[in-house]
Amino acid sequence: KEMQAVEKVLQNLQEDDDNLYRSIFEAEPIPAALREGGVGGVNRYKDLEGYDNSKMVVETAKRLDRIRKKVYFQSKSFDELKALAKEKEVMLRAIPAIMPISNNDLTRTASGFGLRVHPFYKITKFHAGMDFTSPMGTEVYSTGNGVVVDVVASQRGYGKHIIVDHGFGYESVYAHLDRFNVRKGQKVQRGDVIGFVGNTGMSLAPHLHYEIKLNGRNVDPINYYFNDLSASEYEKIIEIASKTGQSFD
Repeated sequence: KEMQAVEKVLQNLQEDDDNLYRSIFEAEPIPAALREGGVGGVNRYKDLEGYDNSKMVVETAKRLDRIRKKVYFQSKSFDELKALAKEKEVMLRAIPAIMPISNNDLTRTASGFGLRVHPFYKITKFHAGMDFTSPMGTEVYSTGNGVVVDVVASQRGYGKHIIVDHGFGYESVYAHLDRFNVRKGQKVQRGDVIGFVGNTGMSLAPHLHYEIKLNGRNVDPINYYFNDLSASEYEKIIEIASKTGQSFD
C-alpha cells in the first residue's frame, strides 16, 4: 500500500511535469518509454529466489527498482526545468515589453504598424514600426535588456538611431533621435535612457520611430507593451494607432 501511494504521487508529479511545467517552458515531455522502461539486463534478483516467499519478494524488488528509476528521471527533469526557468527569467527581462517613451495617457501615440501614407511621398507605404509624437529632448528608454549593437549618426532615412540586440531573436530600433546616451557595445537594461527624441533624417516633426524585429522580421510593437498597459489601455492604444492614416517618417 505504501508503494502504491508513492507511485500515485510520482504519477501526479509526472503529469504536472509533462502537461504544465514543460508546457510553460516550451520543453518536450520526457518520452514514456524512458519513464516506464524496464530495468532489464542480467537476472538482478537471483539471490532472492529459492525461498517460500520468493515470488512476492522478487516482485516487490522489481517494483521498488521501477520506482527508483522514475524518481531518478523525475529528478533529472526538475534539474532541467530549473535551468530553463533561469533562462526564461533572462528572456522575460530581455523581450521588449514597455513603451519606449513616457506615454501614460497614450496621447503621444501617433502612427501605427502597417500601410500608411508617407508624409513626403504622399503614397501608401508599409510603416514598419510605431511613431510617438514627443517634444525635442524627450527621454527614450530601452524596452528590454540587451546590448547596443549600433549607434548611427545619419542625416538621412532614420536619422540618428540606435539598434539594441535583446537576444532570443529580438532587436529594437529607435530612430530620428536628437542625441545619444549610449555607445556601441554597451549593455542596457529595460528602462535605461538610451537617447532623446529628435527630428533627424526623413522626419516630418519631432517624434520617435520605434521598431521591433523578431528573427530579422519586423513585428507590430503594439503587441509588446504587456509590462505597461491594462486590457482597456491596450484596446485604446490599438484604436488610436489604427486611426492614423499617415506616418511621420
